[in-house]
Amino acid sequence: MAVRPYWKGYLKLSLVTCPVQMMPATSDEEKVRFHTLNRATQNRVISHYVDAVTGHEVKEDDQVKGYQRAEDEYVMLEDDELENVALDSTKTIDISTFAPRDSVEWIWFDTPYFLSPNDPVGQEAFSVIREAMEAKRVVGISRLVISRRERAVLLEPRGKGIILWTLRYGDEVRDEKAYFEDIGNEKADSDMMPLVQQLIEKKTQDWNPKIVVDPVQDRLLDIINARKKQLKKPQKGKAKSPASEPSNVINIMDALRKSVAAETRPRK
Repeated sequence: MAVRPYWKGYLKLSLVTCPVQMMPATSDEEKVRFHTLNRATQNRVISHYVDAVTGHEVKEDDQVKGYQRAEDEYVMLEDDELENVALDSTKTIDISTFAPRDSVEWIWFDTPYFLSPNDPVGQEAFSVIREAMEAKRVVGISRLVISRRERAVLLEPRGKGIILWTLRYGDEVRDEKAYFEDIGNEKADSDMMPLVQQLIEKKTQDWNPKIVVDPVQDRLLDIINARKKQLKKPQKGKAKSPASEPSNVINIMDALRKSVAAETRPRK
C-alpha cells in the first residue's frame, strides 16, 4: 500500500525550483494501541475540555491558544495568527546555507523524512541539486513549517533521493560537558584491554533490523491473540520467588575471562 505524502511543496536553490513531496521515513503504525473503555459497558471513553474553575465543558469554538505571561494571566492567539507566522516556509524548502556533513553532530538530528520529486518535469532540477551536494560532500540547511511550527531542517543526499531531517532547537540540546566533566581521567588497565577487545570481536556482527525488535510488543500481541481466540482461561500460578540480587563486588578480570571463555566455547 502506497504511503500518502506527508507534505507537498517546492525545493528551491536560488533560481532552481522543483516540486517535491515528503514522506515519513519511520512508522509506528504497527505498534499496539489501546483505547480507554468503560468496564461495565465496554464503550469507549471520550475526553472533553472543561473550564478549570467552573468545571463546565468548553465548546470547540470557544477554545483558544494562550501563552502564560503571569499567574492566571495569558496572551490569547487566534488560529489565523498562528497560521500566518511563517508563510514563506510552509510550501517552499529554500536552501539558504550549506555545511560539511561531518560538522553537524548527531544530537541535533530529530525526525527523518524521505524527500523525492513530485513531478517528472522537476526530476532534472531535483537531481542536479542532490548530485551537486553529494559531489561537494555537504548538506543543505533550510526552514520548513511542520505542525504550525517552523523547524530548521537538514537535507542530505541519499541514493536517488534526499533525506530531510528536522533539527532540534538550540534550547533542546544540553551541553555534554555538564554530564561528563566529573568522569575521572583514569586510563584503562592494559591487562584488561585485550580481553575487552576480544569480547567485542566475538560479539561483532553486521547490522540487522532484527537486533532492535520490541519484545514487549510481541508479548502484548501474544496476549491479545490468546484473548481473541479464547483458547485458555486464566490460571492461578505459583508465586515466583524473588530473584537474588547480584553482588556489586566482583573481580573485573575474572568476569572478563569468564565472558571470553563463554564466547569462545563451541555452542551446541
